[in-house]
Amino acid sequence: MDAVTTATEPVVLPLVMADGARVELLCAAPAGVPRDAVYWLPAMGVPAKHYLPLAAALAASGVAVALHEWRGIGSSSLRAGHGCDWSYRELLQIDLPAGLAAMRAHWPQARCWLGGHSLGGQLACLYASLHPRDMAGIALVASGAPYWRRFRQGALIGMAYLLAPMLAGLRGHLPGRRIGFGGNEARGVVADWARSGRTGRYAAAGMGEDLEQRLAALELPVLAQRLRDDWLGPAASLDWLLGKMPNASCRHEQLAPGDLGGLPADHFGWMKAPGPVAARIAEWIATRDAAFTAAHRPGP
Repeated sequence: MDAVTTATEPVVLPLVMADGARVELLCAAPAGVPRDAVYWLPAMGVPAKHYLPLAAALAASGVAVALHEWRGIGSSSLRAGHGCDWSYRELLQIDLPAGLAAMRAHWPQARCWLGGHSLGGQLACLYASLHPRDMAGIALVASGAPYWRRFRQGALIGMAYLLAPMLAGLRGHLPGRRIGFGGNEARGVVADWARSGRTGRYAAAGMGEDLEQRLAALELPVLAQRLRDDWLGPAASLDWLLGKMPNASCRHEQLAPGDLGGLPADHFGWMKAPGPVAARIAEWIATRDAAFTAAHRPGP
């Protein structure tokens, strides 16, 4: 893929979900017709707009990006509370299909890739496992499974997975802004997340699919970028997530401060100057595009 030095201004696409929830999809693209488009899923509680620098860097490399907005965060019309709740089921079965459909309609010629940061990376894997034929591959940044046994302070983290659903039940939502972790998260999302943290297995309340089985069958290419000093996404956590996808073609890279211009190589530090992360994603997509073209080239 040739580098593209100019990109159009971000476009805002208003979306209305099947259940009436409203949200804005932020889209950034290179000048011209993009060949590839990444649908990007933010970390827990992080508004989509905070990934605009990443989208701009990818667009400058020729890759279009649509930034998903989580239900209850940023531009979402909903806010979690006693009378307003949702879980992974709504995220996977209502919101992501609507956003991806809007991206495909906006760039109908582009190959579709999923990408995600932290919890966004986990849900990207889950969604891709449910719709493997719709995706070209998955790009993960600072992601990994939340299983408590894969963390250095595992006992404390395991206790948090017990307490978080209780606190969310009492307050009507998890007050992430107040406690310094995530956003104000819905009780159902917290329950699904905490369950995976306690058991090491993915499941979603109200969904009959065996998500672990789906992940095990996934054969898509995966790029996993880990930040060296990321205690929220340690190597063991990422290995646990990738280990659930034994049939996927995984490329694993680690970034140190020297790769980020001296910025901290931690869970959020890379977002301040995401150029190096974007460059690796764009190069990986270009490599996969070349392999795809070669595999589908007509014979003599």
